[in-house]
Amino acid sequence: MTPFTSSNADCDVIIVGSGPGGATAAEVLTAAGMSVIILEKGRNHLVSLDAPYRALDHFANDEIAARRRNLFGPDPLLEPRTFRRNDNDGDHLFVGEVNNLPSTVGGGGVHADAKLPRFREEDFQLLTARGPMEGARIDDWPITYAELEPHYSAVEKLFGVAGEDGANPFAAWRSSAYPLPPGRDMDTSLLTAAAASRAGLHPYRAPTGINSVPFDGRSACTDCGFCAGYGCPVQAKSDPISALQRALRSGRCVIQPEALVTELVLDSSRRRATGVRYLDLRSYPEPKMSELRAGQAVILAAGAFETPRLLLSQGIGGDLVGRYLTYHFQTFTIGVFPETMFPNGTGGERGRSVTHLHDDFMVDTAELRAVAKDSGLPWVRGGVVEHGSGPLPIEEAISYGPGAHHHRAMRSSSLRRQMWAFTMQGEDVPQFSNRIDLDPKVRDVWGRPAGRVTYAPHRHELVASAHSVSVHEQVMLDAGAISAFSATSPAQVDPKTLGHSHLSAIAPASRHVMGTTRMGADPSCSVVSPEQRLWDVENVLVCDSSVFVTSAGYNPTLTLVALAHRAATLLAGGEK
Repeated sequence: MTPFTSSNADCDVIIVGSGPGGATAAEVLTAAGMSVIILEKGRNHLVSLDAPYRALDHFANDEIAARRRNLFGPDPLLEPRTFRRNDNDGDHLFVGEVNNLPSTVGGGGVHADAKLPRFREEDFQLLTARGPMEGARIDDWPITYAELEPHYSAVEKLFGVAGEDGANPFAAWRSSAYPLPPGRDMDTSLLTAAAASRAGLHPYRAPTGINSVPFDGRSACTDCGFCAGYGCPVQAKSDPISALQRALRSGRCVIQPEALVTELVLDSSRRRATGVRYLDLRSYPEPKMSELRAGQAVILAAGAFETPRLLLSQGIGGDLVGRYLTYHFQTFTIGVFPETMFPNGTGGERGRSVTHLHDDFMVDTAELRAVAKDSGLPWVRGGVVEHGSGPLPIEEAISYGPGAHHHRAMRSSSLRRQMWAFTMQGEDVPQFSNRIDLDPKVRDVWGRPAGRVTYAPHRHELVASAHSVSVHEQVMLDAGAISAFSATSPAQVDPKTLGHSHLSAIAPASRHVMGTTRMGADPSCSVVSPEQRLWDVENVLVCDSSVFVTSAGYNPTLTLVALAHRAATLLAGGEK
């Protein structure tokens, strides 16, 4: 047998997944002179894979393609996932779409509305700052904000993050200014931001990875209103297309779409990966099994659902793989405004999906300490609150249903032009029982065990949610809404009261999936090291949100990208 060395490898590093984490790692490694092959399960709608690697024009403001025909994949009929609240629910309660992120070149970065806030110092040292909580595993991260800050700054510059310096009084310190100015504010955001300020809250312009001005050869945002859940028709979203283009233009990167990785190939010691095996989904009539060899490392960047699923299928990573699954417990407060307030559809119909945020429920205040004391909790942290718009036209039309009322309902547009929402991305504390594992009965179209979620929120999330509702409904009314109401995801209802078609409501709708291969300094209570290497397979790194120790209450993308930048920099021989 030919010994495995870098000289007979296909590349230096294989990256599984082309989303924000994988794309960032590829850019760092190729800039350092290393060769990279990115394997992506989904199709390519993002960027030409031939020089000069221009952006493709596959995206449009098409609700049917994106929401009904699974343009970005995966198709939940072919790749089902399952959900249950606890072990007492049996194998599963629900089979279908559970927390799906796009399965396409660019991954979750394609559909995201690109809000890119940083975590704060406390988010990395939660145990030290706030202390333990019964029923949860609160740990400090093995790195600090100060260690990650240079990587935050680096990726903000690479992606061209648009934001307003000094606007958020609670933000962590920064070593550099935002590279781009903030984009245009939505009219309704200005109303709710003013009302929030009157209530003693501190709204600010959301930092986004969306070009407010032309940047990096891509145009500025046109404020079409199709950010959340859609690919950008003018490629104003920077992450991950900017990183992938730079990696491809280095001449040291190859992206292979429709390549489903099924196995890490290990050497005889099982301490090192020599490559991967994958199904080439482009082969006809049956997918062909192929193998690639990596000279230095394999990076898993398939997301906090699919990364543990792959590891569990081979028993790699230890007993904690899949454990401590976290989301963000989402609380929606809806305000319905008078039809006369925005007669020309200027409220939430056009513009980026979210232009304003506020962080007040993340900060340790006397008010939140009183809420915690009254609830018998040591502390309470909510999450970042997004000021956002309602549904798009087709989604609105389906909600009204057919009949004589339909045209009148669409003209008045109570769900789209008159509705506004606060969405709190509430911190979800890690629990050992919340996990992703392999369903014992359900399989995907390729015969692989489906990923299964077991999840129930901690009482902390419910208390934080209820407190935010009491504040936000009053803010909506003060902003001019004629009524306000609230809901959560997952819905806190008895599944027995739901019909089969509505069972999906008991699963979190959040696409912020985290924590399933958590990082740490101690192998007994973590899956990867502070350098994001698997403890038991030393040259396999994880560069996605599964390494998060706690969920914090902020959108995870910028932090997972900064972590990927740091891990790839260390792999390439750079400094922390």
